[in-house]
Amino acid sequence: MSRIGRKPVPIPQGVKVQVADGTVRAEGPKGKLSQPVPPPLSAKVEGNVLVIARPDDDRHVRALHGLTRALMANMVSGVKDGFERKLEILGIGYRAQMQGKAIQLALGYSHPVIFPLPEGITAEIDKQVGITLRGADKALLGQTAAKLRALRKPDPYKGKGIRYLGEYVRRKVGKKAGAK
Repeated sequence: MSRIGRKPVPIPQGVKVQVADGTVRAEGPKGKLSQPVPPPLSAKVEGNVLVIARPDDDRHVRALHGLTRALMANMVSGVKDGFERKLEILGIGYRAQMQGKAIQLALGYSHPVIFPLPEGITAEIDKQVGITLRGADKALLGQTAAKLRALRKPDPYKGKGIRYLGEYVRRKVGKKAGAK
């Protein structure tokens, strides 16, 4: 059984957390975020910690308890320090560049791909093949990175495409020429 839900979420210096109308709002140097608390659970701020409480030990409520606590911890950590996700582009002629609030990508298609960044996410391009995404909302950051990667997934034969930094792509062997 997970005991994550019972751990209080520490509120660091410089972060304000408010609980009202079944919603937890956090404000810090990196931005503002809010997260609803599912109905059977309750949240309250006690001193400099946020406590999530559950009414009973029902299986569904226990699962929600751990999930909600993890989401609140990510929210508080995000407004304090922010999160970062790095991607790399592999392939001859594949590159990226910033174009205002969007990323322009050359991915081997007959046209350049324009990827608009959602509100709250910033990008930094390094040497045209490295993309660093930053933001306070961990879920939105992960979703944006996944959408960016989906534009040209890594090819299992040549390894070309967009991948997360450090991601291992399992390579396949191609056809043998002349073997019958």
